[in-house]
Amino acid sequence: MTWSILAHDAATGALAVAVATCNFAVGASVPHIRPGIGAVASQSFSNRYLGPAVLDAMARGLTPELAIRGAIASDAGRGLRQVHAIDRHGRSAAWTGENCVMWCGSQSAAGVSVAGNMLAGAAVVGDTLASFRAGGALALPERMLAAMQAGQRAGGDARGQQSAALRLFTGEDFPDLCIRTDDHAAPLDELERLLVLWRRDREPGLATAPRRADPAGAIDLDAIDARFIAAGSPLRVRR
Repeated sequence: MTWSILAHDAATGALAVAVATCNFAVGASVPHIRPGIGAVASQSFSNRYLGPAVLDAMARGLTPELAIRGAIASDAGRGLRQVHAIDRHGRSAAWTGENCVMWCGSQSAAGVSVAGNMLAGAAVVGDTLASFRAGGALALPERMLAAMQAGQRAGGDARGQQSAALRLFTGEDFPDLCIRTDDHAAPLDELERLLVLWRRDREPGLATAPRRADPAGAIDLDAIDARFIAAGSPLRVRR
């Protein structure tokens, strides 16, 4: 009922998941990321417990293949599941159960994995992967969405469109980027619009927000007031 792309950027250590489906709020159930460990998509009659189980296993040092194999072994519904994962080394693996709805399958390359089910055809996965591999000049979030748009042009979810999500982590315990559209006629187009807003309104503040390297973040009161003034705002911090 879904297709997704997982990516690892070796240069920055970023891990990202983009996903789209004809179902409500896919971002609430399919993508799972743990910084420094890996990323997982648990889809096709999603079992949300599989994402954390695969990440726990990769955290113990198992490869994505072994981590997925162990996670699905105890799931009586594994024939209905599709799970793929990528680790911090760029290694990936995928499971597509024998009861998943056609078209279903997966493809991968170094640092990227694509998997889907209930799709218009194999080209959805193939074109998503090909676009990602050809888009190296783009920043990772834009590259992920361009790849998903290529899959949508190839037919996407056989039932149509409804929701999509994009998540990206680097070195923090929380995402640098987390955008979702839960119910939209063109969810990938809406994600592209939200990504532009994130670039403008959210990304510039990441460097001064509380983070591991600076747990308090930017707290100089004069600097904060200067930003209010520059924005034409009458707001000021209390002193």
